[in-house]
Amino acid sequence: MPRKAKWRLSRPRSGVRGGHAVNAFAEKLVIANLTPEQFIQVLETLHMLGSAGAGIELSSLSTDVLVDVVGRASRDQLKAIAAHSELRAVFLDEIFRRMSEHFLPERARHVDFVVSWRFSDGTGEDGYDRFQTVIEDGLCVSSTDLSRTPDTTITLSVDDFIKMATGNAAVAAMFVTGRVKVKGEYAPAVRFSSYFDIPKPTGD
Repeated sequence: MPRKAKWRLSRPRSGVRGGHAVNAFAEKLVIANLTPEQFIQVLETLHMLGSAGAGIELSSLSTDVLVDVVGRASRDQLKAIAAHSELRAVFLDEIFRRMSEHFLPERARHVDFVVSWRFSDGTGEDGYDRFQTVIEDGLCVSSTDLSRTPDTTITLSVDDFIKMATGNAAVAAMFVTGRVKVKGEYAPAVRFSSYFDIPKPTGD
């Protein structure tokens, strides 16, 4: 899958939400009033402006605001992101990039494991998009390099992953209902989120 320009999401240094016009825009956007098609058009426009260097771009969206946007989006809107080849790639690339930034090494002392991710309805082998996350020596690195032998392989949809990665899903329920499938060791999959500082959704 071709990799497009990545978002560069960051938590506001002051701890105050906003700070950039795109954050104020996203917070005021009444997502519930948008159809999935309209929601995608908004994201496409912001991504296009960012790629063109217009100064109004998704790269300025703070992590906290992103979490709230995902929380306010409907399942159909998130499915529309997953079905959009470019935005799907942008979201996956950005979420995995941010894993390193939000990793809490003090919670992963003496923890070494490799997780392979398979995302359904992809363009890769057997119809999956694939990533690997390696946690070892107090570091967390994710990429499309699949050279390591995984301890755990997790299969799920991109829309479920977006919700899970932003703290907008009940992870335990996703395992129980089979929306998240695990092959190999269960412990790394169940404990995975505990190794990260995932922003908490504030709700409407």
